[in-house]
Amino acid sequence: MRAARFDGYGAPEVLYEGRAPRPEPGRGQVLVRVHASSVNGGELLMRAGRLAPLTGRRFPKGIGIDFAGEVAEVDAQVSGLAVGDRVWGTVGRAGGSATAEYVAVRPEQVSLSPAGLDPFQAVSLPAGGTTGITALRDKARVRPGDRVLVRGAGGGVGSVVVQLAKAMGTHVTALAGARNLDFVRGLGADEAFDYATTGPGELARLERFDSVIDIVATDLPAYRRLLAPGGRMVAVSFGSFASVLHILGSQVLGRRRTIFFSGNPKTALLADLAGYVERGEVRPVVDTVHELTDIAKAHRALEAGGVRGKHVISLL
Repeated sequence: MRAARFDGYGAPEVLYEGRAPRPEPGRGQVLVRVHASSVNGGELLMRAGRLAPLTGRRFPKGIGIDFAGEVAEVDAQVSGLAVGDRVWGTVGRAGGSATAEYVAVRPEQVSLSPAGLDPFQAVSLPAGGTTGITALRDKARVRPGDRVLVRGAGGGVGSVVVQLAKAMGTHVTALAGARNLDFVRGLGADEAFDYATTGPGELARLERFDSVIDIVATDLPAYRRLLAPGGRMVAVSFGSFASVLHILGSQVLGRRRTIFFSGNPKTALLADLAGYVERGEVRPVVDTVHELTDIAKAHRALEAGGVRGKHVISLL
């Protein structure tokens, strides 16, 4: 089968369209014919070798976290899914090989994809959407009327977080690039500021925030000071070693006001996300659809920044 591959860690140019054995579904597994995958920030770290202690140094490797497609085979022990079902899901955060024509996964890693979305739209949502639900609902515990700051609001995760925060009844302040301010307002942000000219000092003049959802994850202490009493910062990535130290310090020495998590969504969470989509509260945002041969170009584009939504890889 066709699959994204790389033979060593490095710049985007290490990626290429190669061949890999088609996986055989094991006991209790589902084989999915992948129609589309997407590019996520964690994959940039993996490809560059920054996660090598976790991903190892055996090559060639595949890449890709999330996928949308249809069920091709179902083990006899699996119930609730049938050949031909349109599904979306993830292969997990530690590595992954979803950018391939087929993936074999456990049934709890997939859910029926929302009605009315093509695979390119569908695949733009699972990673960011499930991260957003977990960050807002389960970690920050937002309530209607809360003030929420979303940092990195224009990207694949942030663009979904803004929509989810509005659906949960909060007042949303978004930080994004200058060219994306109208874009994030169109997603539902009540206020939008250019991150290049509006830092923590300028934001401190506003009313304090009940939650900060930080997709950038740099300079965390300065943004945490924007929290109201009892507020929580949720970092969904770590931008530097200093960020890691701050998160650890908050967990060990502080009052756990800075929270980090690495999602691994299951069927129930994917189904929750599908509900938001089908109610019209969340819509997909696709920056660019790339062919598999352009996987390196897609990684370069995400690294360059300034994206609106997701870079998607077609496997059709």
